[in-house]
Amino acid sequence: MKFFVNVIIKFILLILFALASGTSALPLKDAFKDNFQIGVALANRDIRNSRVTDIVNIEFNVVVAEFGMKMANVLPEQGIYNFTWTDEFFDFAKENGQVVVGHTLVWHKAIPDWFFLDAKGQKLKRDQLLLKLQRHINTYVGRYRGQVLGWDVVNEAFNYDGSFRNSPWLEIIGEDYIEKAFEFAHQADPNAELYYNDYGLVSPKKHASVVALVKRLKKKAIPIHAVGIQGHYSLTYPDLKALDKTIARFANLGVKVMITELDVSVLPFPGPEDRGEDAEINVARAQQLNPYPEQLSEEAMQQFTNRYRDLFRVFLKHSNSISRVTFWGLTDAHTWRNNWPIPGRADYPLLYDRALKPKPVVKALLELIEARDSYIHL
Repeated sequence: MKFFVNVIIKFILLILFALASGTSALPLKDAFKDNFQIGVALANRDIRNSRVTDIVNIEFNVVVAEFGMKMANVLPEQGIYNFTWTDEFFDFAKENGQVVVGHTLVWHKAIPDWFFLDAKGQKLKRDQLLLKLQRHINTYVGRYRGQVLGWDVVNEAFNYDGSFRNSPWLEIIGEDYIEKAFEFAHQADPNAELYYNDYGLVSPKKHASVVALVKRLKKKAIPIHAVGIQGHYSLTYPDLKALDKTIARFANLGVKVMITELDVSVLPFPGPEDRGEDAEINVARAQQLNPYPEQLSEEAMQQFTNRYRDLFRVFLKHSNSISRVTFWGLTDAHTWRNNWPIPGRADYPLLYDRALKPKPVVKALLELIEARDSYIHL
């Protein structure tokens, strides 16, 4: 009886919060429930911020750790794990009825240098690193066995030209390090979904390499359940027809597709001359590269809204293949895009503004799902 009372109280509080804060009348997770799950990435601070968690609990049914589950955070010292925050993250998700996607097991960043060295400081050999990786995955994935929807097993392993990204994993183990990581993850949690995740997958050569990877894993009967297409987009990138074809090609391989890390930058992308360590940007150029230091113009907000709407038209066209769309953050106040690739810039790529108020795009997405025949054709 007490459980049901608590559920009712929580439901009433969420409604009151929605009315007070201006969140959408119909939560995004409910609006899109017949199409795909709606997820959000959370930073370490977010699950301790009640204003953020109240919105998250209304709008989203999948949560991903933006940084907190990467190796450098859970394994800060050789052989010493720190699961304090990750345990808290899983408890938060369980308490609020969300599922967790683990991000990420193998990446070329956020890895302590000593992970690739032996006790004498010498570079590990192939078999040594494989054993170390297997033990790490057994420890990490095994701890949360049965508690995750799936894992981003390998993240960003290819360059735009389709070649393997240079990393200690590739240098020491070889190209099959990806296969081994998937094998180890499946052994550690046979019921977890396993994903490959990368950006720029509309690029033909990079796309072809990931297609070849999926085929190789499937031929060897190594489980891979989905490809994550990172959605770090802009008002002009990617071409919608190219995105449409990219999703279809992955779906034709017999794996699910996920749109991950979704955000839409409204800023002009700087050229190489603007980003060098010694680059000096004059006042006029700095203003061009940071056109909205305080807030978006009405015109830019409309362009932003239209862009998200067009992207979701593509996603909805492929809703039979797309299992999840995950936004890479909740609020513009704490997006990585504010300072990349030039420090100090203000960007506006997410659904909620710096005051945690929903932008017009939220209403636009809800209206889109109501007009069910509007996304059949691009």
